[in-house]
Amino acid sequence: MAAKRDYYEVLRINRDADDAAIKKAYRKLAKKYHPDSNGGNAQAEQMFKEVTEAYTILSDPEKRKLYDRFGHAAFDGTGAAAGTGAAAGAEAEGSQGFDGFYGFGSVDDIFDDLFGGMFGSSSSGYGRSGYSSSGYGGSFARKGQDLTADVSVTFDEAAFGCEKVIRLQGEDGRVQSLQVHIPAGIETGKSIRLRGKGMPGHAGGPAGDLLLKVTVGSRPGFERKGMDVYSTISVPFAAAVLGGEVMVQTIHGAVMCRIKPGTQPGVKIRLRGKGISSEGNISRQGDHYAVVQIQVPTELGHEAAEKLREFQDALKREQRRKHGAA
Repeated sequence: MAAKRDYYEVLRINRDADDAAIKKAYRKLAKKYHPDSNGGNAQAEQMFKEVTEAYTILSDPEKRKLYDRFGHAAFDGTGAAAGTGAAAGAEAEGSQGFDGFYGFGSVDDIFDDLFGGMFGSSSSGYGRSGYSSSGYGGSFARKGQDLTADVSVTFDEAAFGCEKVIRLQGEDGRVQSLQVHIPAGIETGKSIRLRGKGMPGHAGGPAGDLLLKVTVGSRPGFERKGMDVYSTISVPFAAAVLGGEVMVQTIHGAVMCRIKPGTQPGVKIRLRGKGISSEGNISRQGDHYAVVQIQVPTELGHEAAEKLREFQDALKREQRRKHGAA
């Protein structure tokens, strides 16, 4: 059996390296040699085993002290270290050697701490399954690669949800039809995950997933902002002045809307619950906002023009009376 290399040499760090330098070195090397990144390369697997073993020791202050004092003998039960109480305790705790990671915790814990689950069993399929109580496993059952594709949906399909059949062409040229549930309220940029529809797993691992990136189409007359929908309504001049009613088209159908006297251009009339459902809770509905535009007549007959002048004169008299009273 080949002699073990010095742990500091393995991680390519100085003996006085601090915790941050140790972690940085391991992160870099673990990414480089991780089996998921090297397609079953045996040499890479061995290097990954070696750098992980070195990090397991040097990242722990107590174990690092033992290693600095006794070297590898601190953990394999040989040499002068075996006769000391501290080293003997370490030997008893970790008598399996690297095969059991010295009893210091699992590889998953290390990966979760450093990579946030990047190489954990939930994302890549490689975690504890890569190691066994008898040593470093060689099968490396891992999840297949995730695939991505784009899917376009209409404004209404995204607003109300639907079942949609999509056709995807693979790298081999074959076309596959898939039925996809479009959840109500989904927005452009969100993804729909189809579990098990990605690349096949390796060595018995599960298949990867298919991620469909959604693009939502537009609908004339409507603008979506999150869960809310905006439209423009044209209000007759008389109705804006005197008040009245106007029919507003929403995505849920036509709604009669009351116009208050003196309504100004740009006013937003809120129709509660007439917007789009929340993607995560269809019982929550956004609102519809109707933005008012005043409909000014472009042509007036003689009688209408005279009445409008009388109206204007009446307004002026009212204003003068108000100012005089003040």
